[in-house]
Amino acid sequence: MTGIILFIAAFILLMLGIPVAFAFGGSAIFAALMDPDLGLEVFGLLPYRIYGIMQNFTLMAVPLFIFMGFILEKSKIAENMLESIGKLFGPIRGGLAIAIVIVGAILAASTGIVGASVVMMTIISLPVMLKYGYSPRLASGVIAASGTLGQLIPPSIVLIILGAVMNISVGDLFKAAIVPGFIIVGLYILYILIVAFIKPETAPPIETKEPYSKILKEAAKSLIAPFVLIVIVLGSIFAGFATPTESAAIGALGAIILTVFYKTFSFELLRYASVETVKITAMIFMILIGATAFSLVFNESGAGDIVTEFFTDSIQNQYVFIAITMILIFILGFFIDFIEITFIVIPILLPIVEEFGIDPLWFALLIAINLQTSFLTPPFGFSLFYLKGAAGDLIKTSDLYKGIIPFILIQILVLLIVMFYPKLVYILVN
Repeated sequence: MTGIILFIAAFILLMLGIPVAFAFGGSAIFAALMDPDLGLEVFGLLPYRIYGIMQNFTLMAVPLFIFMGFILEKSKIAENMLESIGKLFGPIRGGLAIAIVIVGAILAASTGIVGASVVMMTIISLPVMLKYGYSPRLASGVIAASGTLGQLIPPSIVLIILGAVMNISVGDLFKAAIVPGFIIVGLYILYILIVAFIKPETAPPIETKEPYSKILKEAAKSLIAPFVLIVIVLGSIFAGFATPTESAAIGALGAIILTVFYKTFSFELLRYASVETVKITAMIFMILIGATAFSLVFNESGAGDIVTEFFTDSIQNQYVFIAITMILIFILGFFIDFIEITFIVIPILLPIVEEFGIDPLWFALLIAINLQTSFLTPPFGFSLFYLKGAAGDLIKTSDLYKGIIPFILIQILVLLIVMFYPKLVYILVN
C-alpha cells in the first residue's frame, strides 16, 4: 500500500508542476507519515545513503563532461564543423540532413550535451533547410533525433549515471554502447536516403559555387579539434590509461586548450561554462537526493520485495520481465526525464535482474537505448522543447511531432535488435 501511495503522490506533485527533486522527496515524506510502521524515523538512514553516493568517484565525471560540452558549444568549434560538413554533403539529395546526423554523432562523442546540440543545429541548419525546400517534418525530425545521440554515444551522461546506479564499469558501458550507437546513426542515414529517393522534393540537393576541394579542406580542418578530443577522452578509457572520471578531467582541459588554439578563449566563456555546469549538476544531484529518499521509503516499506516476488514467482520468465520493463520505461519517458527514471525505477529493478541472472551490462544498454527516446516522445520530450524554442514560428508543433515519429520507431527497432542479438553489446567489451 505504501508503494502505491508513493507513486500516486509523486505523480500528483509532478502534474502540479512541483520541481522533480521536491516531488519525489515530498512524496517520500508523505508516504512515510501514512505508514505507521515507518514514520519520519526512517529518514535517519538517508544521510548515510547520500554520503555513500557522494563517495562514488565515477559521478565526478558528470560535471566534468558537462563543462567540456559547454566549452565546445560556445567556442564556435561545433558551429564551424556543422557549417563545413553541411557544405560537404549539401550537393547530395538529402545531403544536408545526412550532414546533421553525422555532426550530431560527432558532437555526441565530444560533448554529450543534448540541449546545446539541438539548439545550435536548429539555429544554424533549420532556416537553411527550409529555404532550400526541405520538408519541415523531415528537417525538424532529423535535428531533434540527431541532437539526442549524446544520450547513447559515449561519453554519455546517461551511461555514467546508469553505471553508478547499477554498479557497472562505466568504461565497459562506453565500449558496449559504440556498436548500437553506430547502428542508430546508420539507420538514420538510411531512412533519409530512402525518403530522399521516394520523395525528392522533401530533401533536395543544395548546390554551391565554391570549389569542392576548398569545401573538403574546410571540412577536414573543422574535424581536427573534435577528433582529437574524442581520441583523447574515449581512447584513454578504452586503452585502460584512465578511468572515465580522469578522462573527463583531461577532456575538460583539452576543450579549454582547443579554444586557445582556435582563438576563441575568453574568461567570459569560462564563466558561462562554469555557471551552467553548476546549475545542471546541482539539478541532477538534487534529483538524486529526492530519488534516494523515495527509494528508501519504497524499500523499507517492503514494496520492493513484493515487486521482486511478483516477477520471480508469478511470471518466472526473464524475457517477459524485460519486455514489461522496456514498455514501462518507454511509457514513463513520455512524462518524466531520464534522470528521474534512472534514479527511481532502476534501483527497484536491480534485485529482479539479479534474481533472474540477467547480465547487468546488456540490461543497462537496453535501458540506455530506451531512455534515448524519452527526449523525443511528446508531450515532455526535451529535444522537442529545445527545437521549438529555438525555431520559433519556423516550425509548427504538429510538423515537429509528426517528424520525430520515424526516428522514434528507428530507436525502438535498434532496441529490439540489441534485445534479440545481445552479442552486439560485447563486440568491443571482449
